[in-house]
Amino acid sequence: MTRIVVRRITAAEHLAYVDAQPSASFLQTPAWGEVKREWRRESVGWWQGSELVGVGLVLYRLLPAVKRSLAYLPEGPLLDWSGPHLEESLSALAEHARGQGAFGVRIGPAVAIRTWDADTIKAGVADPAVSRLDELAPDQLLGDGEAVEKALRAAGWRQQAAAGGFAAGQPPFVFQLPLAGRSADDVLAGMNQLWRRNIKKSAKAGVQISVGDEVDLPAFHALYAETASRDHFTSRPLSYFRQMFTALRREDPDRIRLYLAHHEGDLVAATTWVRVGSHTWYSYGASSTDKRDVRGSNAIQWRMITDAIDAGADVYDLRGITNTVAADDPHLGLIQFKVGTGGRAVQYVGEWDLPINRLLYASFDLYMRRRSH
Repeated sequence: MTRIVVRRITAAEHLAYVDAQPSASFLQTPAWGEVKREWRRESVGWWQGSELVGVGLVLYRLLPAVKRSLAYLPEGPLLDWSGPHLEESLSALAEHARGQGAFGVRIGPAVAIRTWDADTIKAGVADPAVSRLDELAPDQLLGDGEAVEKALRAAGWRQQAAAGGFAAGQPPFVFQLPLAGRSADDVLAGMNQLWRRNIKKSAKAGVQISVGDEVDLPAFHALYAETASRDHFTSRPLSYFRQMFTALRREDPDRIRLYLAHHEGDLVAATTWVRVGSHTWYSYGASSTDKRDVRGSNAIQWRMITDAIDAGADVYDLRGITNTVAADDPHLGLIQFKVGTGGRAVQYVGEWDLPINRLLYASFDLYMRRRSH
């Protein structure tokens, strides 16, 4: 049996492997490493003899005091998580990271555990005895996810607990709208009455949706900053979005799009849309405080969904949601907005850490815990 090894590969080799997959996270593309400039980036491949059997984007965050790094693979690596060589593949990653001076490795396997349909979530929101999504019986249990969790624990990996809200790292709970084999009329019929009414209302009000370009990023960012101030989250600088567009579009001209919703000349909503293979994502969104009655947010989402269908996507991913469905939770409105599309909540296995240098990892872990309180 040929031993599996991990070694550095070129961005071209990395991208060719990604392009051959039916789906891969955009956080695991070579271009994403260019977006995250504060991290050292590296494309790595899993080799079994002369065959490339997996790839990953590794981001190294340096701890200046100790001159060692955390090796982070967001929503990755891209491996056969149900295959027979998982333990060997993870050991090979740890060996490579150790050689790169990492004190620990963090991964986020894109492997789902369970799902909840929109009707199940709505029933949970309406039930005062239910406060968490995972207190509801799932509509689907996925065996691969449970097997991966078991394998990771057995190999010494530590699951990272997700906070009630949105914490650092990638959220284990997301909301997705399945599109495979569905027409726009079918998707629209699956939405709740409020969504259908708001889509019609926006059209009647004359909301116009267009696909923008880099020159429109300042307008998007101004609306995004307004949204951040109103909704109390920390905004990213305009330079971040410029770099994102430059890097992702250089990799693939249709990797990322900017959508703009105007009403009578006023920008009322703006969003970014990302595509890798058959998977599309709503990644960033902004809306104006004024003119909320014209429902620009519903109009722009509907345009992105229909464009995803036209692009042959199997999934429209509305990204993270929290695990809380309690009536007094501040994120409940966001969950209800996404649930209205008629999709489903999906729980992934989440992020897992493997300490390489246990002393340095313990110091890092303590620092992160104190920072989160």
